[in-house]
Amino acid sequence: MPKPTAILLILLAAVSQGAWAQYPERPIRVIVPFAPGGNVDLTARAITPAMAELLGRNIVVDNRGGAGGALGAEIVAGAGPDGYTLLVGSTGLLSIAPVVNSKLRYDPVRDFAPISLISNVALVMLVNPSSAAKSAKDFAAVAKARAGQMTMASSGNFSTGQLAGALFQNVTGTRLIHVPYKGASLAVADLIGGHVDVMFDQVSSAIGHVRGGKVRALALTAAVRIPDLPEVPTMREAGVPGVEAGTFTAMLAPAGTPRAIVARINGAVSQVLAAKPARDAFARQGAEIIGGTPEAAGAFIRSEIAKWTKVIRAADIKTDQQ
Repeated sequence: MPKPTAILLILLAAVSQGAWAQYPERPIRVIVPFAPGGNVDLTARAITPAMAELLGRNIVVDNRGGAGGALGAEIVAGAGPDGYTLLVGSTGLLSIAPVVNSKLRYDPVRDFAPISLISNVALVMLVNPSSAAKSAKDFAAVAKARAGQMTMASSGNFSTGQLAGALFQNVTGTRLIHVPYKGASLAVADLIGGHVDVMFDQVSSAIGHVRGGKVRALALTAAVRIPDLPEVPTMREAGVPGVEAGTFTAMLAPAGTPRAIVARINGAVSQVLAAKPARDAFARQGAEIIGGTPEAAGAFIRSEIAKWTKVIRAADIKTDQQ
């Protein structure tokens, strides 16, 4: 016969399961830790309306920009683990910031319960149309011949563009001078103007310039070609294997959120991502849908942290820890 303590635990578990089964009972807030209009914001807004229909509750997208996204992440990390405050995070926030910023007040592995990966936007290697380089392999050869003389623009220090460029340099044995800008648009403008030699930019923001002939796309940092730029090869196809990078997005909850709630939200995200409206919306952004289980999301985030740690150390990129 079960002991009284065991019976109490069984009853508490049953009550808890019953409470979780009623989730959600009120509106859900999804924190986007950046300003409206960017990749992460567009991602959240592409899936939350349909998620709200599936879950039967309103979902409010709350833009909380600041400190490179850290402010919004801290809000979710400190929220109650009840499924009513969620985060849509991205590469910089979840896998680069923890490597370069020792003062973060959140840990992407310890403080969050992964729900699902959402999408990935590949980067594209761009040069001015007047460049002698017609391929990524050509560019590497020119960069080796002019070691330490060629410049690489990026949207800012520790951006995915800078780190993708660092990965390219690690793989090819080249050395470029990094020129960080305050945003991708300023960097692209100087690339178009011929003031810098190369840039790794998100496909979503670069595609218009590529189609307009203002820049030349040499290769994608993706595993496969993308439909919107079918003529642009992957780095592997261009003869530079090992340069894969992108800006991924993922949905997370505070650590300790009950597994049943995580599973419920994951199910909604999975259904939304599998439907045509979401596929079309992400295709317009030049993004690849990922999806998957909470476990797969957690494993992916950990692998990204490990990858960028290795790249940053190999490239001797200075962080606040040095």
